Amino acid sequence: MAKATLTISSKNYSSWSLRGWLLARFAGLDFSENILPPDDPGVKAEILLLAPSILVPRLRHDKVDVWDTLAIAEYLHEIKPKAGLLPADRAARAHCRAVCGEMHSGFSSLRSALPMNLKGSFPGYKVWSRAESDIERVVEIWSDCLKRYGGPWLFGEHRTMADAMYSPVVTRLKTYDVRISDRACIEYCLRVMAMPEMQEWIAAAKTEPESMEELEVEF
Repeated sequence: MAKATLTISSKNYSSWSLRGWLLARFAGLDFSENILPPDDPGVKAEILLLAPSILVPRLRHDKVDVWDTLAIAEYLHEIKPKAGLLPADRAARAHCRAVCGEMHSGFSSLRSALPMNLKGSFPGYKVWSRAESDIERVVEIWSDCLKRYGGPWLFGEHRTMADAMYSPVVTRLKTYDVRISDRACIEYCLRVMAMPEMQEWIAAAKTEPESMEELEVEF
């Protein structure tokens, strides 16, 4: 199978890039990275939620171009079915797709109020009320999945596309010092942050010299 190329943007700021990269790693896909600089106008617009559409991450594999994160997840599931990006059970697969779709199209207040910034740290950060509602919904999804499927991941023993889709939220909670009370969800967050893939991504993010002033101040 031909080696793939994954085009991503800033590892510090781009949550969609992280999702696509984790999906490819979870799938065991052999790929090289093509990194676009954060000062690229298109990339900057995407990170600041000003772009009409999101064009990264973009997976090129076997003469196929896929640039939507959910489309990448489904494509990887097709070519790497044994990786388990979707649960084996039909009902669980439907549930997984539903929560991934909710992450993909929703939580706009969370995205704008708590932009991803892995190098940032804002203790005691004041979260907007609408963003609090989004956080409560995320925790509700996590809690339900962990109880229903028994953990340690959202859909049981193996990481799925849902864990990739929600991992950037975990980093946001850490960056902005957001406290949650559900013990299972707290342990899940610690588990996500301890993933070797996440540690590798964060280490690379911290080496990025570029910064975006718009995301380096408290709002």
